[in-house]
Amino acid sequence: MERERALQLYRKMVQIRKFEEKLYQLFLTTPMPGSMHQYNGQEAVAVGVCAHLNRDDFITSTHRGHGHCIAKGASIRAIMAEMFGKQTGCCRGMGGSMHIADYSVGMLGATGIVGSGLPIAVGAAWSSQYRRSTQVVACFFGDGAVNEGAFHEALNLAGVWKLPILFVCENNVYGFSTHYRRVTPIEDLADRAASYDMPGVVVDGMDLRAVFDEVSIAVDRARRGEGATLIECKTYRYMGHSRFEKAAYRAEGEVEEWRKRDPLVLFSDFLNRSMNVDAGELEGIDEEVENELEDAVDFAQNSPDPKPHDYQQFIFSVNEEL
Repeated sequence: MERERALQLYRKMVQIRKFEEKLYQLFLTTPMPGSMHQYNGQEAVAVGVCAHLNRDDFITSTHRGHGHCIAKGASIRAIMAEMFGKQTGCCRGMGGSMHIADYSVGMLGATGIVGSGLPIAVGAAWSSQYRRSTQVVACFFGDGAVNEGAFHEALNLAGVWKLPILFVCENNVYGFSTHYRRVTPIEDLADRAASYDMPGVVVDGMDLRAVFDEVSIAVDRARRGEGATLIECKTYRYMGHSRFEKAAYRAEGEVEEWRKRDPLVLFSDFLNRSMNVDAGELEGIDEEVENELEDAVDFAQNSPDPKPHDYQQFIFSVNEEL
C-alpha cells in the first residue's frame, strides 16, 4: 500500500465516521425524517472492501448502509440531501436512510429487510458472468442474516455457478439485541462456506489493512472466474441498533474494550509508524472532511423538497417506441 493510497483510505474512513457523528447531532437538533442505523466502528470493513472495487463493480447494502455508500464513492452532498428527504438526494428524497442507492457508482441499494440484499447481489453477479464482464459484486450483510433462507440460497447458487461475488458478513456481534452466539451454534460464521464449495475466511474487521489484504485475494479470484468467497469481518458497532436505542443488553465496559481497537486509531498509528505521517497531516484531513460535511448540510437544507406527485415519475419505465 503506497503512502498516497493509504491516506486516501484513511480519509474515507474519516468521512464515514464524521458523517455518522454529524447525523447523530442533526437528529438531535434538526427536524429530519425517518430513523437511522449508524456505522460507527465498522468503517474498516466498507473501506477495505470498496478499495478494491472499480466504479462499475456492484455492491448491495443493509439498513446500516451509509458507510457502504460513502466507501463506494457516492457524493456526500447527495447522501446528506437524501437524509433530509430532498430532491437533490441520490434517491430524489424518496429513499431515505434505509433505502439509499446510487446506480452511478454501482451502489444497488440498502434495504431494511434482513438478508434481502443477498439474492439481489447474486443476480448482479450472474449478470456479470452472463455478459462476460470482469465486474464483481460485494454483498454486505450482518451476522443476523446468516440464519435466513436467502443466505443459504444465495451462497448455494453462487457456489454452483462460480459467480464473481464476495459475500461480506459484518459480524458486529449483535443482531439488534441478540448476541450471535445465542442463535448460531458455531463461533466462526465463515465456516458455513464449506457447504457451498467456496473459501471461507475470518478477518479482523477493525483493522483496515487486514480487510484490505484479504479482499484483494477474493476480488482477484472472482475476476479470474474462480467463484465466490465468504469473508467474515469481526467488527463492532459502537452505537445502539438504531437512532437513539441505548443498547442496555451489552455488558458493562464492552464498548470501551472494543474502542481500544478503533479502526481509525489503528490505521493512524500505522500511518505514523510506517509511513511517517505526522499528527498535523491527519488533523488537516479531519478539518477538510468537517468542512465538506458542513457544505453538505448547507446544500441539503437549501435543496427543494420533492413535489407531491414526483413519485409517479419512478413507478414505470417508459418505452418511447410503444
